[in-house]
Amino acid sequence: MPFDLQGLVRSRMGENYSLHQKHLNSTLVRVQQIIGFDKIYARAKGAYLYDREDNEYLDFLSGFGVFAIGRNHPVPQKAIRDVLDMDLPNMVQMDSALLSGLLAEALVKRFAAEGLPHLDSVFLCNSGTEAIEGAIKFARAGTGRPRLLSLQNSFHGLSMGSLSLTGNPFFHEGFGPFLPGCQTVPSGNLAVLEEELRKRDVAALVIEAVQGKGIQFPRDDYFVQAQALCRRYGTLLVCDEVQSGLGRTGRWFAFEHWGLEPDIVTLAKALSGGYVPCGAFVTRRSIYQKVFNRLDRCIVHSSTFGRNNLACACGLATLSVLEEEKLVENAAKMGERLEEGLLALQKKHEIVKEVRVKGLMMAVEFAEPKSLRLKLAWKTVHALDSGLFPQLVVSQLMANHRILTQVAANNADVIKALPPLIVGPKEIDYFLASLDSVLHELRKFPGPLWDMGTNFFKAMRNGAEQPLSA
Repeated sequence: MPFDLQGLVRSRMGENYSLHQKHLNSTLVRVQQIIGFDKIYARAKGAYLYDREDNEYLDFLSGFGVFAIGRNHPVPQKAIRDVLDMDLPNMVQMDSALLSGLLAEALVKRFAAEGLPHLDSVFLCNSGTEAIEGAIKFARAGTGRPRLLSLQNSFHGLSMGSLSLTGNPFFHEGFGPFLPGCQTVPSGNLAVLEEELRKRDVAALVIEAVQGKGIQFPRDDYFVQAQALCRRYGTLLVCDEVQSGLGRTGRWFAFEHWGLEPDIVTLAKALSGGYVPCGAFVTRRSIYQKVFNRLDRCIVHSSTFGRNNLACACGLATLSVLEEEKLVENAAKMGERLEEGLLALQKKHEIVKEVRVKGLMMAVEFAEPKSLRLKLAWKTVHALDSGLFPQLVVSQLMANHRILTQVAANNADVIKALPPLIVGPKEIDYFLASLDSVLHELRKFPGPLWDMGTNFFKAMRNGAEQPLSA
């Protein structure tokens, strides 16, 4: 019988979670069931997901930023079909393929258009964490130095080198010891940074201009001063733009908000167009050639799938869509609308402590309210679990309003949204109205929303103690 993918999907649709529970991450399945995220999505388009009953869900996570141009955009879709129709040779390995060269050229042109012509050399890979791994190697080879610095609360990926740079202890548990020479420093503290750089053994300072986990960024010139210190002591500046790059913050690259001129920039997520994994890092030719410094070292750093035709076609198509549809400009405009609405909610709801927005990267942080009844509710939920409260908000946005968001960080009262860059006033206003509604429900204590917190806690505790059912 010939292979029939469409028939297979039609006949097995609905088995999603049982298959994952049996063969993949059963713990994740349990969490999805507890928080009400165990939906069966049948199709997707633009900013929306649709279940089998054709109910509409507003996707304000965008696959953690992958679907910047929306889901199932026709331009990269056509590019994939074109590649397949042309029967091009792919991944010959000892070959310099056309599409990978064209994508590298397009990326270099983009950086030059942003006033960064020194970023003229590209390495193509498959993911953000692979781009960071490459940046680590290139920084060490480019400087001859062993150490790397990153910032506290950062997230740079989960493979071993990038995890060693990730300044979030939650992800470290059970995986040490880590790559020698990696150290986190507190963001905003120039004295500590200079103390380390003065040793002149630091290859690179690796930063997210906007940290993805909690949407944290400096409100002052810390990055500008940090870059100046790097220049003074011969340390490279690496900007991790895996989540924040390609328009998400209302600029092509988040570091542009501070006028930085990095030595290496990592990209991924949105570059894929949401179809085929695609990552890259872009650097100076002088650094690049210190890696490939002899003919016998021409493949000393490589990636089997990194220059594949489908990924490169998607990258080219995505860059075209971002520019042709003016999505970077739209991200800036819709981000302003989002921030204005969230600040209005902050004035309205005492439980909102802080609003953090850069383009279409958004976080809302909550804090213990002053009113006696809400304070009691807050303390009750936090006594059960320190990370439970933001999950209540996220789950209610899904259950009552069909909006997909996430808890932004571990044991922090923060929710996060990453809308696709195609969103308009309709989606922004619906999200704001829905969040307002959820925050209104929080005022009712005792009430069903707070009861849900107790139920979540019991379910999570029981889930940790009991074996999985078949």
